Amino acid sequence: MSVMKPAVAVLFGLTVLCGTLAAQSGPRFDVASIKSSAEQGTTDTVGLRITGSQVRITSLSLRDYIAMAYSTRPAQVIVADWAAQERFDIAGNLPDGASRDQVPAMLQGLLADRFQLKAHTEQREFPVYALTVSKSGLKITGKPVDPSAAAGAIEAGGGGGPAGLTLKVGQGTFSLANNKVDVQNMTMPELANILSRLTDRTVLDQTALTDRFTFTLDLSPQDYQAALIRAGLANGVVLPPQALRFLDTMPANVLGPYFEQTGLQLDGRRAPLDVIVVDSVAKEPTAN
Repeated sequence: MSVMKPAVAVLFGLTVLCGTLAAQSGPRFDVASIKSSAEQGTTDTVGLRITGSQVRITSLSLRDYIAMAYSTRPAQVIVADWAAQERFDIAGNLPDGASRDQVPAMLQGLLADRFQLKAHTEQREFPVYALTVSKSGLKITGKPVDPSAAAGAIEAGGGGGPAGLTLKVGQGTFSLANNKVDVQNMTMPELANILSRLTDRTVLDQTALTDRFTFTLDLSPQDYQAALIRAGLANGVVLPPQALRFLDTMPANVLGPYFEQTGLQLDGRRAPLDVIVVDSVAKEPTAN
């Protein structure tokens, strides 16, 4: 059965920038603009880039921005469905003396100013996948993280289309393309964040592994197609009915058995997770 593959642009939890939850009276961007991604023609890619004092984030939904601002995953943002539809580009400048770790707090302030966002945190129980090492042991070899390699521009994001998708975060790259999963130089927390956007649940890293890993997994054509469709569904892509019907015939955790080849497991569990409950938010930002 041939199923249309969705054009997918994927955002994942950007915990490389996560700090403690900041008050809305915290740091602000020096200058910031918010524009419709459709009007800017940037809807084919998605992600974050920080170069020097310049911050640019493209083609994220309001739900995604709220998740980034509060250092969580989009699935843990409780907001109306419309907030996952239209996408926006944000460009801003870091003020003198500000650090990149303060970007989430600055986004909180920007969303409060421009979208009149009001939200609070709660804890709710969710079905999750725990990324763990199997009892038979790890079958891949890592290399120690090089702290000095983190300097320079930060990029976190990716783009995709019918041929697959590629995601980049820091020093690592994740690719789902050509019937393969290709992981290059990624830590387990980074991998868990990406898998959270490719599966039906949040993935929690419980491996206690600190190295970076590189490996490739060959997928069957059906499982590859299901993984692409699942990624599109998790990221608010409008899918044709035949794609959704195809997904109904496939296991929810389609990638789990493949990761077992590396000695990793995706175990289904329930766990309490912090959620951001949006009390009120505007559909459109105030003028730049």
